[in-house]
Amino acid sequence: SLFSKRTCFLCMILKGELLHFYVSFYYHNESIYFWILPSLLLLGLSQAVPLMETQHVDITRNILTINNGSRELLVEGDIVLPRTRNALVCPSNNCFWKKSSNGLVLVPFTVSNDFCESVIAGAMATFHSKTCIRFVSRTFEADYLSIQSRDGCYSAVGRQGGVQVVSLSRNGCVYHGIAQHELNHALGFYHEHTRSDRDRYVRINWANISPTMQYNFNKENTNNLNTPYDYSSVMHYGKTAFSINGQDTITPIPDPSVPIGQRVDLSAIDIKRINILYNC
Repeated sequence: SLFSKRTCFLCMILKGELLHFYVSFYYHNESIYFWILPSLLLLGLSQAVPLMETQHVDITRNILTINNGSRELLVEGDIVLPRTRNALVCPSNNCFWKKSSNGLVLVPFTVSNDFCESVIAGAMATFHSKTCIRFVSRTFEADYLSIQSRDGCYSAVGRQGGVQVVSLSRNGCVYHGIAQHELNHALGFYHEHTRSDRDRYVRINWANISPTMQYNFNKENTNNLNTPYDYSSVMHYGKTAFSINGQDTITPIPDPSVPIGQRVDLSAIDIKRINILYNC
């Protein structure tokens, strides 16, 4: 629609993707440049603020709060059931996306009209620049990701076959890091705090977790790809995830002050794991 295209245009302004337009406009229309630019930016801000990353938002809390009302059967807060295999343990490789003859792993996707596609593209950019993963617009592929605004932030793990929904609710999920988090699930990655060797790196404070929610902290039989535990992973939950009393449920050891739960961007180890898993 015209409205969605206009919204996308304004999102792109804020991301600097139309900088060349402003430079050209300045040289040809210098007399009105300084009047129109602030107006465009102010209008763009009103459209794009809910979609922008901020250091003041507790993203883990966002995911868990929004998903609390989801109709989907979820584990670990944002992983869609049924789970038919262990994290990253996939002997037949049927749960991973296929590499093409040019060495790139093409992951077809569609985006519903609820989104400004430039925001989703921004979240995919690190995958494209640092790994062999390429999210490509679907043409006729049978297996693909369908990015929609449903009732939460969630994804299945790995390639499921057929239409595979990645939900990014516009009511709090459309952040750069959350989009990367859910896309990384779709590539085959579980949460960092559930990896098989986690007890050497974090302490789970069971007393601060409701008994009905403790299954979200079960360890998985993960293939850790010979990489170290990553406190800075975009796949790590925050310290108070699923807390019933506001106290920490996950404590880094031996240093409890180590920050966890960032949703800013893929970490260096996140990128390394993708490249190992997909033989980039």
